[in-house]
Amino acid sequence: MLIRKNIFKKFEWLNDKKRPFIISADYDGLICSAFLSHFLNWEMVGYYNMEKIWISKEGIAKKNDLIWVDLNIVPKSGKSIGGHIAMIDNKLPKGLNTSCNPNILLKLENTDFSNKYPLSTISFLMWLFKVSIPIRETAKFLILHSDSTWLKYQKYPKNFDHWISILGDYEWIKLLKNINTVEYENKIDQIFYPMLIQAGANSGFSKLASQHLAIKSREYKLNPDWDEDIILNLFDMIGKNLLWSPPKLPSIYKKICGNKNTVAIDEVRKKGLNQFIKDNKVFSYAITNSKTIKYTVFDKIE
Repeated sequence: MLIRKNIFKKFEWLNDKKRPFIISADYDGLICSAFLSHFLNWEMVGYYNMEKIWISKEGIAKKNDLIWVDLNIVPKSGKSIGGHIAMIDNKLPKGLNTSCNPNILLKLENTDFSNKYPLSTISFLMWLFKVSIPIRETAKFLILHSDSTWLKYQKYPKNFDHWISILGDYEWIKLLKNINTVEYENKIDQIFYPMLIQAGANSGFSKLASQHLAIKSREYKLNPDWDEDIILNLFDMIGKNLLWSPPKLPSIYKKICGNKNTVAIDEVRKKGLNQFIKDNKVFSYAITNSKTIKYTVFDKIE
């Protein structure tokens, strides 16, 4: 079982106020940013999509204090909150010792995908800070939409039960009640998804389909260069339904472009994870399945 007080002891910066943070450039990052702004008074200073970093002047000035949200980054100075599997053969880069990540806390690795943390980063934050589930149904839609949580609950019920027992004390029954039903899927399809489409927050579909009506989850990956109106629409939706005060949008000062690569985990194993990261100057990576790792390299970050 994960114990909240132990997590706060290990990651003391979780208690800080006004921390500058960078989010994943998607819906999951945006809903986390509203939470962190409202409850911790943290300040959003940029976005990262595993290829580019968009960052404000404030973010550059406070680069050593940044928290990377719904992300994991390798540099030792970086602190993060994420939910990706990061270990290979029980090895973890030193920089990820500062990553508040359920999979890392339980020492899960690339061979443990069937036991991977199945909820979202926003669900983890709400559990960690004991933030109650709002009564409003559309609020529940917004939370469960993140990282396709409602679809994963339908597809991987045993793993959900396993993680609920690991996380323990929280309103899990209230959050997950009746979501594996035709009625819930109809509401998603006829009420919630039209809201997202109207807001412009619809850039594609996930691979998962629902159990009853074969509905595919809608994704939103944002581009800060031209999506400001859509971001504000989503923040307005989150504010009205979750009653969380959204952050001020960062004034982007610089865009830093990197190179995203894919490699077989077996190739990484030949060198060892830490040596592979050192040789390739890896800034961040994600183990997307038991056989593949995607990683990003930047020529220079100032």
